[in-house]
Amino acid sequence: MRRTALFPAALSLDAAASSPDQTTPTQRLCSAAVLGVSLLISACDKGSAPAPPGAEAQAAGDARRGQQLLTQYQCGSCHAIPDIAASRGVVGPSLEGFGRRSYIAGRIPNTADKLAQWIAAPASLVADTTMPSMGVTPAEARDMAAYLGGLR
Repeated sequence: MRRTALFPAALSLDAAASSPDQTTPTQRLCSAAVLGVSLLISACDKGSAPAPPGAEAQAAGDARRGQQLLTQYQCGSCHAIPDIAASRGVVGPSLEGFGRRSYIAGRIPNTADKLAQWIAAPASLVADTTMPSMGVTPAEARDMAAYLGGLR
């Protein structure tokens, strides 16, 4: 049997090299490499990958209620927000795709806790912000953050 570069001798399944005491150093090295790669691949768990920004915001609050609260507090007066009635604001930035953003206000990491804090008390994170405190409770802020975090 002729071997090509695509099927090197190290991976041969010849009967003469099938017992452990008759394997070549190259075969042992390849076996170790295959085992190592297999272990690395099996250690990769999609569930352990970091969540995208805003994903934890969805888990922390009620997004449906958050959508209602964004309307109730008239956040659309300053911001354009998808699926929020009468949200045509241009004073503040558009919140479209907010869940994909890395930062809140361009400088605060976009996490569920920080977003809820930002919504409830923006000046507590950025002293000179133009975003007003609207009297949103922490529970309401979590719900609003859940809605915004879901905007992809």
